[in-house]
Amino acid sequence: MKGQNSGVTKNKVYFRSASARQNSAIAKIRTAGFSGRVYAVVRKIQSGTTMTYREVAQRAGSPKAFRAVGNILNKNFDPNIPCHRVIRSDGVIGGYNRGSSKKIRRLRKEGALR
Repeated sequence: MKGQNSGVTKNKVYFRSASARQNSAIAKIRTAGFSGRVYAVVRKIQSGTTMTYREVAQRAGSPKAFRAVGNILNKNFDPNIPCHRVIRSDGVIGGYNRGSSKKIRRLRKEGALR
C-alpha cells in the first residue's frame, strides 16, 4: 500500500512540471516577433486610458496590421496584458475574448468610459 501513494506523488510532480514547461513555451511564443511587440505595447497602456488597434499596430512596427492585432489579442488570457484597453478606431468598443459586456465594465471601472 505504501508504494501506491508514492506513485500518485510522482504523477503530481510530473504534471506540475509539464504544466510549467508548457507555460514557459507559451511565454516564449508571446515574446517572439510581431505578437511579442503587440503584447509589449499593450502591456504599457495605463489604467484609465485606451489605444486603438491601429495605434497598437503602428507602435508595434506594422501600421497596416491592425486586424492582426485584434487576432493576437483575442487569443490572450494573460491578466498582465490588458487587452481590454484596446478599442476600434471608430470609437466602438470592439471584441473581447471574455465578452464585450465585461470589457465595458472593466473600462468603466478604470475610468476610461463613462
